[in-house]
Amino acid sequence: MEINLTHPWVKTVAEAKVIQEQLKHQVITSDCLAKVNYVAGVDIGFEANYTISKAAVAVLSYPELELVEQAIARIPTAFPYVPGYLSFREIPAILAALPQLNITPDLILCDGQGLAHPRRLGLACHLGVLLNIPTIGVAKSLLIGKHEAVAIAKGSWQPLIDKGETIGIVLRSRTKVKPIYISIGHKISLPTALDYVMGCLTKYRLPETTRWADKLASHRKQSQ
Repeated sequence: MEINLTHPWVKTVAEAKVIQEQLKHQVITSDCLAKVNYVAGVDIGFEANYTISKAAVAVLSYPELELVEQAIARIPTAFPYVPGYLSFREIPAILAALPQLNITPDLILCDGQGLAHPRRLGLACHLGVLLNIPTIGVAKSLLIGKHEAVAIAKGSWQPLIDKGETIGIVLRSRTKVKPIYISIGHKISLPTALDYVMGCLTKYRLPETTRWADKLASHRKQSQ
């Protein structure tokens, strides 16, 4: 898997902001993906009082959603926890895990934001640009934007709006359960991103990609 690392892993928020402002112009928001046979989920856990970042990648067949490969990497945590800059804290570990894979995923679902980000470069966008692979942000909580109430039935959704721009979709992924927040990462349109997230859902709140990656990263029992 080719990684186009076009910038250093900086240590300060000021430096990270400059990189975000530069990379956001490279994000592609139209469909540039071929047939999707494999989808991947990526997630991060932390060990040793957050000094070690543990990245997990789970590759599933699509549309069967069967686990076909997994990878884990641990590296020292090199960036502080700052909302809006999580990609600088988490992506280095993800990039350490991905080369272990024999299968290159056709689409990656990230546990985090994509365009639904103050500078339009959340983790999913950042990772997608570096890998040149289609990515989707699937977040568990709202970072930015407003939306109308979402109906309680699974599959109901509302656009997520910020400053007059549609930056994502708020999706009820399970009836009567808190919604999830979908946004473009890279090389995919928002309607297509919604279709693939729906295709990765079963009876749980989170898509199977995220559930598998979370289980690998944290060793917690899958419960969401």
